Amino acid sequence: MFEVNIKLKFSAAHRVEDYPGNCERLHGHNWVVEVSVSSENLDKLGMVIDFRTLREKVKKVVSLLDHQYLNEVAPFNKINPTAENIARFIFDQVSKEIELTSVTVYESEDTKATYRVLK
Repeated sequence: MFEVNIKLKFSAAHRVEDYPGNCERLHGHNWVVEVSVSSENLDKLGMVIDFRTLREKVKKVVSLLDHQYLNEVAPFNKINPTAENIARFIFDQVSKEIELTSVTVYESEDTKATYRVLK
């Protein structure tokens, strides 16, 4: 099994409503998004997917979140913009065009959440 990964960064503010602590207040992060694609086979060029193609598709979705107050961006105007929910949102959006293995969202260097579909 082969797996390729790309990372993108974005900056955004959010608050976690009803959180019993500091995270309920408005604050920001320099988020890192890591996206993985796996395959048992390689294409005729010897790739799972072209890194450029994957990066372009992910960047299109991440650009919707960059420099935004996430609580005002759909679907996060209805659900908390946690790392878990952001990972699922990115996974669902990019998966409309590319079959993904997982999306990991880092709130900081040492805190992350991963969303994947188990098959």
